[in-house]
Amino acid sequence: MSTTRGTTRGAAPAPPDPVGPFGPPVAAARARQLRALVLAHLHAEPRRRFPAVLHVGRPGGPEAVRPALDPADDHALRVEVLEAMLRRVRALPTDLPADLPADLPAAPALVWLTRPGPLVLQDVDAAWGAATRAAAAELGTDPLALVVVTRAGWWEPAAGSGRRWRRLRVRP
Repeated sequence: MSTTRGTTRGAAPAPPDPVGPFGPPVAAARARQLRALVLAHLHAEPRRRFPAVLHVGRPGGPEAVRPALDPADDHALRVEVLEAMLRRVRALPTDLPADLPADLPAAPALVWLTRPGPLVLQDVDAAWGAATRAAAAELGTDPLALVVVTRAGWWEPAAGSGRRWRRLRVRP
């Protein structure tokens, strides 16, 4: 590579990693819930390199957890595993008071994937995103969204919504 007046030819500058929200806006309550997921992941996983993990449940409540990268997994097996995890989470007790009406709908389960790396589409995201849509269709539930959670932020690949932080801190 040759240089001319202090610039390097042949090397494209790296695009800046934007900080803040991106994509379509999300509801404030959901944004707070996803921020709490990022904070929990940040404090629970101190390593920079770690295996991807699939979570199904309610943030701060009952959840089922499974390693996301298994070479033996194919689409059908991922759908079956996700259905079993969703059924298990629905069967777990919640922290709701006992005097609530029985016909009150349960809080919808959330499917999130914690992994290292940037908030861009990776193979594991696409594989579990397809399995999430298929499992919701087979169970006859409302469509579920897969949320990718990293140490720097969260991203919902299907909607394109997300948020990045340079340094995330707990609010007082």
